[in-house]
Amino acid sequence: MADHYEVLGVTKDASADDIKKAYRRLARQLHPDVNPGDDAAERFKLVTHAYDVLSDARQRQEYDLGPQGGAGGQGFGFGDIFESFFGQGQGGRGGPKSRRERGQDALLRIEVELEEVVFGVHRDLEIDTAMLCDTCKGSCCQPGTNPQTCDICHGTGQIQRAVRSLLGNVMTSTPCTVCRGYGTIIPNPCPTCAGQGRVRARTTVPVDIPGGVETGLRLQLAGSGEVGPAGGPRGDLYLEIKVRHHETFSRAGDDLLATLEVQMTDAILGTTATLQTLDGPVDVDIRPGVQSADVLTIAGRGITRLRGSGRGDLKIGVQVVTPVKLDAKERELIRQFAGHRKPHPPQLGHFQQGLFSKLRDRFLGV
Repeated sequence: MADHYEVLGVTKDASADDIKKAYRRLARQLHPDVNPGDDAAERFKLVTHAYDVLSDARQRQEYDLGPQGGAGGQGFGFGDIFESFFGQGQGGRGGPKSRRERGQDALLRIEVELEEVVFGVHRDLEIDTAMLCDTCKGSCCQPGTNPQTCDICHGTGQIQRAVRSLLGNVMTSTPCTVCRGYGTIIPNPCPTCAGQGRVRARTTVPVDIPGGVETGLRLQLAGSGEVGPAGGPRGDLYLEIKVRHHETFSRAGDDLLATLEVQMTDAILGTTATLQTLDGPVDVDIRPGVQSADVLTIAGRGITRLRGSGRGDLKIGVQVVTPVKLDAKERELIRQFAGHRKPHPPQLGHFQQGLFSKLRDRFLGV
């Protein structure tokens, strides 16, 4: 391989500024847009590669330490020796790296209604993501063209160089700076995706959200994420669930909870009420003498179990409502009612929890 200093026409003690000036001068003469000849194109690649090496202080030092530079200096580092022996770094000794890579995973937060949690729901999600380029189908090339083997690394994706070290001369391998380790270059990139093999686009992702999900749960949709570079395999799409607040019903595990206000007369005499639940009307028998904080359980009217079968229960906490405003006739009837009952004056007893605390404990079976 030609000496990099000779390619640029500078001496080995040239400054970084001298190297930059030499490269700019040669690039203006040899660039394919100015000089379309094959010889000029080959020289332009050599000039570019030489500049990439000599403009980087570390690469220049390694180059100067090799037999081609002929200069003495500090020894080659142990870390670099191990990289040379075991092929660490981009590309390694396994050949050129692939342009095709797996796409990134994506996270989407969605809100669902409590009714949808009970039964599950189908959604068609509109998302912006990376999709396969329809023009080049992931090849990254303009239709009718193909990648070309890199003339600098000859398709290996690596540049090897003998370097003097404490253990003697060893071969070091670094990614080719012309093809960036791919082993090929794309002289005619696809105009639609600019040589990426993928484009940003809006697409529809159908998803069946199962019953029983809860806030914070993440659902994984394998292969529904972004298409990778050069048409690589798609990543995964994760859906993070948030359940919206419901004005009537709340949730405790797989059970639904609600409160039912019962008039004092209905609590005394008992009655039947038709309640509108999340899956239709249901008749509830309120026994005579029901008390505040009693819980009525309707089996199988709760949340569908996410793991397992069946549904939880609907638990209804009773709150007996005492009338506040009575007319004269109603007040007289209450007095007559009280007169027929054995006197039972108010008296102190053990402190009891409030209605909501008692309901909570009874809902949870404490």
